Amino acid sequence: MLNEKEKEKYNRQTIIPNFGQKGQIKLKNSKVLVIGLGGLGSAVLHYLVCAGVGYIGIVDKDKVELSNLNRQILHYETSVGKNKTTSAKDKMNQLNQDVLIEEFNLTLDEENIESIISGYDFIVEASDNFETKFLVNDTCVKIGIPFVIGGVHQFEGQIITVIPKFSACYRCVFKEIPEKGSYPTTSEEGIIGTTAGLFGVVEANEVIKFLVFKDYGKLLVNKMLYIDLQYNTFDTFQVNRDETCSICSENHNK
Repeated sequence: MLNEKEKEKYNRQTIIPNFGQKGQIKLKNSKVLVIGLGGLGSAVLHYLVCAGVGYIGIVDKDKVELSNLNRQILHYETSVGKNKTTSAKDKMNQLNQDVLIEEFNLTLDEENIESIISGYDFIVEASDNFETKFLVNDTCVKIGIPFVIGGVHQFEGQIITVIPKFSACYRCVFKEIPEKGSYPTTSEEGIIGTTAGLFGVVEANEVIKFLVFKDYGKLLVNKMLYIDLQYNTFDTFQVNRDETCSICSENHNK
């Protein structure tokens, strides 16, 4: 049930047809994990907290740096030097006191990931490295937790949502982890803050649609959204499940 404060707070989304208070209660009773609190994760967390997702875990090992502030909207100049998880939680507690936030000030690895992601309804992968993206993909497919993965660079990026045992996974598109040094990083080639913000908002929207509607046809499932903001191109590509995929194929899992 929603209390009177919650009914007023979320009124502008509960009056949307097919959303209603039932949809809001679904968000309130859901648990979402956000991995990475950089440009993508900042926008994701902000809007999930605004939307009223009841319990949110946040994962990041880094501390806030001055060069983060062009795109990482959770952090201010007064946050520089603080743990990103602490900085984010402090701001989000002021934004919505009804959302519970759990901090994981650590780096995900093969030893700890299963214990951390287990129990969540949905995972948001918003890190800035391929190692974490592949680790999250492989583990979520194994355990059976739906997730969304986003990646951004300069003015462009892409997003895919994965429903284990139903859709193509990240490895169906990107087969193996690229070798370090074979791809540019944000610190090397840069990123516009609005790029990270837009893609983070789309990731958050995927979460909300999944939790409220459970309609895979409304999600970026078996699709990859690619946007180039420099040229204002928005494209959605069909993604087919790879029958030889080492992670999600039925042949592999027999």
